[in-house]
Amino acid sequence: MGLEISLENRVALVTGGGRGIGKAIAGALASAGARVVIASRKKESLEQAAAELGSNVVGIPCHVGRADELEELVTQTESQVGPIDILVNNAATNIGQGPALQTDTAMLDKMVDTNVKAALRLVHRVVPGMIDRGHGSIINIVSISGLKPQPGGLLYSFTKAGLIMLTRAWAREFGPRGVRVNAIAPGLIQTEFSAYFWDDEARRAELVGDQPIQRLGQPNDIGIAAAFLGSDAASFITGHTLVIDGGATA
Repeated sequence: MGLEISLENRVALVTGGGRGIGKAIAGALASAGARVVIASRKKESLEQAAAELGSNVVGIPCHVGRADELEELVTQTESQVGPIDILVNNAATNIGQGPALQTDTAMLDKMVDTNVKAALRLVHRVVPGMIDRGHGSIINIVSISGLKPQPGGLLYSFTKAGLIMLTRAWAREFGPRGVRVNAIAPGLIQTEFSAYFWDDEARRAELVGDQPIQRLGQPNDIGIAAAFLGSDAASFITGHTLVIDGGATA
């Protein structure tokens, strides 16, 4: 029996969809037949990404750290495209890199607003409709830093670990109502967001050389996995964190 990933007649919302992993996820979902809304703060990059990804993709500007803009994002998605079947919480920030004692509460507040509260707010807004319709898939993009602390990345690791626990808790509560919740934990993926770790040749060689699969991950490695988790091919998978890291955490 062949495996077919089809998202025909599904509507997906991807935050942080203007570039990198989010853009790749949007492209994979659209290629599988979904109508996709991508959201990010920068209107220009959003419009460019939507144009590149094709007519099944619409860009709606949104600052995910602001509750009113998230509410408007969902309202516009529902009115322009339709009820949301797949929610991908991908938008993230990573400030406060450095020694733990140099982090402060202002950094923490910003990290939590973007990396955790945005997902919580979107789930609260979107999941009731999914429950009413009897189906839905939520995909949270976390990080292997949420499983193993990133040196110098206390706040990033903390917020990603929190999102992993939200994934598991939501999966248990929403599963009986037809809504699946999973996470994807990328390792080192070649994006602008992670450039610090790979644009220096020595640092890149050290990190990649420690992996069983000795190459940088690519955004589409995550995009393909998201399309699978959003589809009925993954209908028996929930509460899971799929690690895609070239074996780095092995």
